[in-house]
Amino acid sequence: MTVDLATSLAAAQKIFGLAGKTILVTGASKGIGQEVARQCAAAGAQLIVAGRDADRLAETLKSLPGEGHRALAAELTDADARKQFAADCGPLDGVVHSAGIRGLAPMRMVSDAFLAEVMATNYLAPMMLTRHLLAKNQIRQNGSLIFLSSIAALTGTVGVGPYSGSKAALVGTMRPLALELAKRGIRANALCPGLVETTLITEDKDWFEESRKRYPLGIGLPADVAQACLYFLSDASRKVTGAVFSMDGGVEFV
Repeated sequence: MTVDLATSLAAAQKIFGLAGKTILVTGASKGIGQEVARQCAAAGAQLIVAGRDADRLAETLKSLPGEGHRALAAELTDADARKQFAADCGPLDGVVHSAGIRGLAPMRMVSDAFLAEVMATNYLAPMMLTRHLLAKNQIRQNGSLIFLSSIAALTGTVGVGPYSGSKAALVGTMRPLALELAKRGIRANALCPGLVETTLITEDKDWFEESRKRYPLGIGLPADVAQACLYFLSDASRKVTGAVFSMDGGVEFV
């Protein structure tokens, strides 16, 4: 049987593309979230980009290919702001929860306020935003929810207890959520990257270069995480839910 190349390419673009989908990306003013937004727009999606810094968010918006994108600046750790933000989003086909803070400290130095801030930003904000979106039926059927967790949620590393706990909480809540949403045709998955080369990570050059040596496949780039997000947002992953997708360059096996 002869396969028409143009037909095959068109079919692949439809399955792996995001044309006709509206995608929300939080933490989109810089780093991984910004790159996720750019690649989703390049794949044909209409974007809602969210972040705390309105000016940097405006720069992200300008960089997106295509038309019809929106930027919504909000403090998603604030309950009232989060509820209003969810209402402002409208119907969505996908959400990438990328906003987060590092929260690094040995447990003997962790204060109540520090731990509360890390959990509020990395866990409570994405989960309660999801709750508001679901309560108003704003996630369309066949929609996809992606929680950016971390390999730190699955392994132990000195000095990252608060961060690891917040990211593990995402994984722990995502799995029952995936079962709850299956009857509505909505998927929920978690991505667990290792270190990703962003300006925040590379500020300490000596630490960065030493950390790089531990990664058999090298440290990832924001584009690597963004490409994984494209798969989980696309119809190619329509039967994938409750997955914890490790993408750490093999460091968990070292």
